[in-house]
Amino acid sequence: MNRRIIAALGVLAAASVAHAQQDFTKVEITTTKLAETTYMMAGAGGNMGLSIGEDAVFLIDDQFAPLTPKIVAAIARITSKPVRFVINTHWHFDHTGGNENLGQAGAIIVAHDNVRKRMNSDQFIEFMQMKIPPSPKASLPVVTFPGTITFHLNGDEMRVFHVPRAHTDGDSIVHFVKSDVIHMGDVYFNNLYPFIDTSSGGTPEGVIAACDQVLAIASDKTRIIPGHGPLATRAELKAYRDMLATVTARIRRMIGEGRTVEEISAAKVSGEFDEKWGKGFIPPAKFAQMIAMGILKNR
Repeated sequence: MNRRIIAALGVLAAASVAHAQQDFTKVEITTTKLAETTYMMAGAGGNMGLSIGEDAVFLIDDQFAPLTPKIVAAIARITSKPVRFVINTHWHFDHTGGNENLGQAGAIIVAHDNVRKRMNSDQFIEFMQMKIPPSPKASLPVVTFPGTITFHLNGDEMRVFHVPRAHTDGDSIVHFVKSDVIHMGDVYFNNLYPFIDTSSGGTPEGVIAACDQVLAIASDKTRIIPGHGPLATRAELKAYRDMLATVTARIRRMIGEGRTVEEISAAKVSGEFDEKWGKGFIPPAKFAQMIAMGILKNR
């Protein structure tokens, strides 16, 4: 592996560790009401979704373990009911870190089959050079599903469906049908180049296909909660999908021409998109590198 790739991996690993070890005492949980019973919550880590009504508290993702008291306190400002269901959109620690706390408090944790498999075994995020040990038993989903599962709560219908080989191999999208809200987990990074975890079965083609599924059910009025970034519209999701499809096609063509990962990373293949998406966690050259390495891995 060349020195530039090693350096890039080192930067990403250091950034991820720093994020995981940040001072959570300074994090504030914000809650935005999107419909009568549906909310978006943000803090540190992946954006959360929330449904509160007469039946139960239904939470999508739970960020990092130290934030559980703040998340619970934010929910308590709306209802006195405890969290009854937690849906994990995928296995990454910035979306499942609160599982153990909430599971021990009585919440039922639900996720795709592959989420439990990955959380229950050693994992290695290759692009970040990060080893992740198995999660404690109380963190693991106790209800898993292979394709779809539907909840009928709080006067709404929450359709949870698996999208294969997208951000990981265990991604789920949650559609609040009545509220007209869709939570996409890390399939969608709004205003950021996405991280696609190819070592966990993710592929850019899978992300594009998942976006197409959501675009097919969303209207111009649908509110879309991304895994990271601000609340989005259908038009913003379409722009993200088209950007990823364009960059992926360019890189696939370059690989077919025999170009190396180093050459692709330096070629500014995402140039016209960098002003909008290239100022986040993954800068343009590393984004191109990630896509290229993922394509080569899956050839």
